[in-house]
Order: sequence, then structure tokens, then C-alpha cells
Amino acid sequence: VLKLYSSFTLSLACVQGKTVEVGRAHFETENTRFTILDAPGHKSYVPNMISGASQADIGVLVISARKGEFETGYERGGQTREHVLLAKTLGVAKLVVVINKMDEPTVQWSKERYDEIEGKMIPFLRSSGYNVKKDVQFLPISGLCGANMKTRMDKSICSWWNGPCLFEILDKIEVPLRDPKGPVRLPIIDKYKDMGTVVMGKLENGTIREGDSLLVMPNKTHVKVTGINLDEKKVRRAGPNENVRVKVSGIEEEDIMAGFVLSSVANPIGAFTEFNAQLQILELLDNAIFTAGYKAVLHIHSVVEECEIVDLIEEIDMKKAKVTDPKKKKTKRKPLFVKNGAVVVCRVQVTNLICIEKFSDFPQLGRFTLRT
Repeated sequence: VLKLYSSFTLSLACVQGKTVEVGRAHFETENTRFTILDAPGHKSYVPNMISGASQADIGVLVISARKGEFETGYERGGQTREHVLLAKTLGVAKLVVVINKMDEPTVQWSKERYDEIEGKMIPFLRSSGYNVKKDVQFLPISGLCGANMKTRMDKSICSWWNGPCLFEILDKIEVPLRDPKGPVRLPIIDKYKDMGTVVMGKLENGTIREGDSLLVMPNKTHVKVTGINLDEKKVRRAGPNENVRVKVSGIEEEDIMAGFVLSSVANPIGAFTEFNAQLQILELLDNAIFTAGYKAVLHIHSVVEECEIVDLIEEIDMKKAKVTDPKKKKTKRKPLFVKNGAVVVCRVQVTNLICIEKFSDFPQLGRFTLRT
């Protein structure tokens, strides 16, 4: 199953017409079952957008073609820019940029307007770390009319578009494979009571079967799987990449928090309050400096925790690293502080135990974002 992050597709939880929480829905094509994670686009709800994007394999960035709306999102500080940067840092490797509202009276399926938006977005996507030729696809749509979504565009509506529709593009995208035989890793995003305790999340690794004995980390509670639901259907087992609801016995609902991880007993996930990490400084507020004592909010899989940088270990000179021997890639230099654009290895401290993995072992559980 592939997962989809979208700026907006379904408005399931709204305040004044804005999506607030991450909505969830499912649809199927001939080859693939998709889970839609409808993430908010408004700047007040970026933490919720992060929780949706961190679970996704594919991003669908919805941009308005209407005059003035694209420009507002794209200008410095606009949400289009922030969402692209966050999607990349949160591990959304494949991006589909859909230019919506092409049927709007001021646009009327104009090729000039489509080309203008694509021309402005490509350099920014490159600077954000995306390989535009391999990992990004553009297409025009009208969400209101459903044009170029499930079936290809009618030439009478838009004569210049010869490319595929949205469903065709999604069906052909290849996502990273997970190991169904590896240790179970299920970050918990939510929990509730329903004749027992039910946890929700995306199974990042391993296979869960009815009757399995697992651990809830970091509090090391042994639980037994008594039921598995997939897209509202009861199943006997679930594999990696699936969005599941797992009913467990042996733990009360109030003893589980978002960010806990359902894990194999034989090979449990580690829990730490300090760890070393490589960070790229994307943007510091008001030209602040990044130094020991810097406080931020850490977002990693389903964890949201306040953290502090307790030590800067070394700064990496990426220019020198590209020309030197790959085995000697790191240029060691212990800095007192770093500024925008720097790459630094530092020690991060959190208040409570959090479940994390080495990036080299489980990228999706070792990749994070710091935000202030």
C-alpha cells in the first residue's frame, strides 16, 4: 500500500473552512490500495501537517492556479515553501505537484499560467533537495470538476495537455520497500477504547498477526494482539506500509501515548533521552545563531517533544566533503555556533524517553525535524 500526503483533498475536520487535523480516507486503483492523509495547509496547524507527512511515502502538493493565490503561497514565508521543505526533510521522497483550479474564470486552462507556475516551482524544488526529473511530476487538474484525476483530460477542455491523469501517475510511482520478515515497528499515532484497547498507526516494518505477543515501548509493557483492522475490515495479519488498527490486551488505553511504538519482543526499539544527530540548518528565525542551549520542538515519526541542543560536536563542510575521499568525508571542526545553511553533528536532549532508531537501520524512525 502506498500512502499519500495532500495539501487538501478531503476537509474532514475544519474550523472556518480550514482543515485542522489530519483526515484519513482510502481508495483503490486496479493495482494499488491508497491511504489518503489529508493534511492541513494553514500555517497555524503545521504540527498536524508534520504528523501526516511523516507517515507518507508520496506527497501531493496542491497549488492553486488562481491569480494571486499561488503567489501568496510561494512568496517568502508562504505555506507552499514551508510544506515543500518539510515534506523533503520528513522523508516524502516522491512529489506530485497538482496545479488545481485550472477551470477558474481567470485561468480557463491557460497553458501560459501552468508554465509560469511550473517554471517558478522547479528551481525552488531543486533547492529543497528534490531531483525534479526523477522524483517530481507536474499536472493540471480541476478538483471541483474532477478533470484529469481519475481519467485523462478531454481534449475539448484542454487541448495542450497530453500527459497522464493523477491516478495513473500515483499507480506508477515506486516507493521504498519495507521488510515484512523484520522486527515489528508500529509508531502509535492514536489510541481509543472499544471493548479493549485499540492503537492506530502505520506499520513501518515487520508483520503483525492475530495472537502475537508484542512490546509497547518505551514503557516495556507486554501485550497480546487480539484483533487487526485494515480499512475498516477485520484481517488476520498486516504487513509493512499498511495503516492498521490493532486491538491489544494487557494494557489500558490511558497508559499509551502518541509516539509510543508497538515493537517485537525479541528485537525491541531503543528508548533514549539523548542522542547524536546530523542536522542541516534550513532557516533560523530572525537570523538567530544555533548553539548549545538552543531549544526547539522535535518531530520524529509520531513523537512531538520539546528538546534542547546540549553540544555541537562538529560542523561538516559540504563543499570539501564533495571533493575529498568519500571515506574521509567529514571535515572535523568543533564549532561554538552555526548559522543558516550549515550542516552540523550535535547532541540532542529530550525530557522524556522517546523511541528512535539509527537512520542507517530504519530511515523512517531515524529522520526528524526541529521546529521553533
